[in-house]
Amino acid sequence: MRIGECADLSFDCLHSTAPNQWAIQVPLGKLKTERMVPVDSFVCELVQRLRFFRSLDPLPADGWLLARPSAKDTLLHHFRDYLHQVCHSLGLSTRIVPHQLRHTYATQMLRAGVSFPALMKLLGHTSPEMTMQYLDVALTDLQREFELARSKPRHLVPQPRVPSAPLRAGLGGVLDSLLAAQHVLEMFRRALPNGTSRRRLDRLSNRLTKILGEARKLSTP
Repeated sequence: MRIGECADLSFDCLHSTAPNQWAIQVPLGKLKTERMVPVDSFVCELVQRLRFFRSLDPLPADGWLLARPSAKDTLLHHFRDYLHQVCHSLGLSTRIVPHQLRHTYATQMLRAGVSFPALMKLLGHTSPEMTMQYLDVALTDLQREFELARSKPRHLVPQPRVPSAPLRAGLGGVLDSLLAAQHVLEMFRRALPNGTSRRRLDRLSNRLTKILGEARKLSTP
């Protein structure tokens, strides 16, 4: 979330959406949009700790999760100052501002498999162009996606199916066994990287196809 949205979190911003599932209600922000953002158990415990310390705060209860000694701008200044202190204690020479964490979150969610429309909702964006500005798709990401598409092109090549019926007797059973062997071989071949072994298995699969063709021509009493 944006730093201003973080400062505006209400005391009861944490909501249970299902058993062992939680989400934070992010208030109206820069684009006047309100959203629910799923969180893990770590964030859930963090919010609960903030609630506890907020209850001990001498300032009067005002409905905010984070106490405001004076104006909201003062709280935002404290946020940035605390982040600089943490970076200094870690020995980081690069200056980091809170909004950079939002960019990192967007990139990591995309790498983890979150769809682009869902990422837009998580960030509270109203246009794809706005979300694209947050993404840092490195060459390593492109290489990984390219190799995955080449090794497992599910959208291009239909996956062979395992025979579910029991094997038949006689010639039918021979054909069923050959089909099952071809399926297992093909599944194993697709899991291998491009190389000599994969090419050899490809040739074996072609031979099985020819054997199946000849077997189907047989006739039995």
